[in-house]
Amino acid sequence: MSVYFSGWQKLLRLNLRRDRWQILFWLIGIAGLSIAVAGAFPELFQTTAERQVMAETVRNPAMIAMIGPSSSLDNYTIGAMFGHEMTLFMAITAAVMTILMTARHTRGDEEDGRLEMIRALSVGRLAPLIAVIVEMVLISLLIMLTNGVGVGLLGVKTMPMGGSLLYGAALGSAGLVFTGVTAVFAQLAESKRGTVGFSLSFLGLAYLFRGFTDLSNENFSWLSPLAWVYKTEVFVNNSWFPILLSIIFSLVLFCVSFYLNSIRDLEAGFIPQRSGRSHAGSFLRQPLGFSFRLVKTTLISWFVVMIVAGISYGSIFGDLENFFKSSDLLAMLLPEKSNYSLTEQFMTVLMVILAILGTIPVLTVALKPYAEEKKSRLEQLLSKSLTRTKLLGTYVFIAFCASIVMLAAAVFSLYGASSSVMAEPIALAVMMKSGLVYLPAVWFVMGVGILFVGWLPKWSGTVWFYLVFSFFVDYLGSLLKVPKGIKNLSVFSYIPRIPVDSFDWQPLLIITCLAILLLAGGFIGYRRRDIAG
Repeated sequence: MSVYFSGWQKLLRLNLRRDRWQILFWLIGIAGLSIAVAGAFPELFQTTAERQVMAETVRNPAMIAMIGPSSSLDNYTIGAMFGHEMTLFMAITAAVMTILMTARHTRGDEEDGRLEMIRALSVGRLAPLIAVIVEMVLISLLIMLTNGVGVGLLGVKTMPMGGSLLYGAALGSAGLVFTGVTAVFAQLAESKRGTVGFSLSFLGLAYLFRGFTDLSNENFSWLSPLAWVYKTEVFVNNSWFPILLSIIFSLVLFCVSFYLNSIRDLEAGFIPQRSGRSHAGSFLRQPLGFSFRLVKTTLISWFVVMIVAGISYGSIFGDLENFFKSSDLLAMLLPEKSNYSLTEQFMTVLMVILAILGTIPVLTVALKPYAEEKKSRLEQLLSKSLTRTKLLGTYVFIAFCASIVMLAAAVFSLYGASSSVMAEPIALAVMMKSGLVYLPAVWFVMGVGILFVGWLPKWSGTVWFYLVFSFFVDYLGSLLKVPKGIKNLSVFSYIPRIPVDSFDWQPLLIITCLAILLLAGGFIGYRRRDIAG
């Protein structure tokens, strides 16, 4: 049996060397955010009354669907608040990290031909896979220690070290589970894109399933591995059973991935790709058609995600108003003489989330030229009668169209679901204006991505950190009382939140002009710089 794993230690050292900076940035980002939020909560919510007001805001169905239920809302301590509001989202962040890194070292290396060279040496058949899994286990342990010890050392009274370590373990266990999920999909799919797509889809379905079951029948939420994260009830009951469940499930997934890897051929998958046409159609022979074909699966997947997200959020609109009317504490959060219902105000928060979510596929398409460049696939295209401007322009055009389609899909599905459960539904025109007003912000982020592709392609991934920053600033900014100067760094903060805010075309025009300038700068840089061979 040792023959199958021989040489994995050397491959592990190689992987750690390749990923050392990426690991460091992820660890600093995840642990830094956890520590910053945990340190800010005691100053933000100093009295029991303030904490109970916050407890009322998360008791409604919309927030339960987003962050999960809590058994501590009647005694919402700083620790209970932190564990309830942060554990799930930070676990999702850790899961995304492990999905991307696992896919890179499994299907990514296999697709690029690295594993073929490695397997030609004196290494075991399963050595590359076990090296990746051991690396992810070590990273998960580091996540546990940096987050657990970091939060525990703050010395917050209701956040002792034992509960802090459980918080870190919840994040690390989520990383383990989705390492196993990705390792299995790496054997089933035939490409890195398919592996990442299947894994992220599983993550999204797990999130949506736990949100739906938490509202309908909480017992069924145990079927979602993401629910195990907040069922630890960090800083409340401190249950380690979900962590044990995550470890067992991870081990099962690891064993399945080993078995599948041992019986399949190199560069083969158990889910075969659909055979294409023997001859390309006229549309596929055009730059636009060819580029669209490369990103079609990604766009279709995200189109479905946006529809599901809109339906999921819209389906709970019917319960919000009754809940808000029954809560005296929650009424304290409303501005005096407000002309808008809490449902309408909450809709503006959802639109920010949906807009940032819809930016992901747009940014993926915008960065696709560099992804193709890294794989040395552009030389053949550019050797034909195809200019760099036209090549980059096709992806920009697709990304531009995708931005409109994604936001429109989310708004239409949100309206359809909400109108079916509300006695007096919000008008479609109001919802469309509230959602599509974020298009300039989406174009701005796309412009930043194109600027990186044009001038600093190796740093193009930085734009993802900006998008994550924008999400936390706009979603948690009011909660954490983020300084206005920092909040203004997010382009989404300049967008009027219709209908609560009056429509103002000036910031939209300025942001659109900046987006155009960024795109122009990206095109200039792309025409001038060398294309990697």
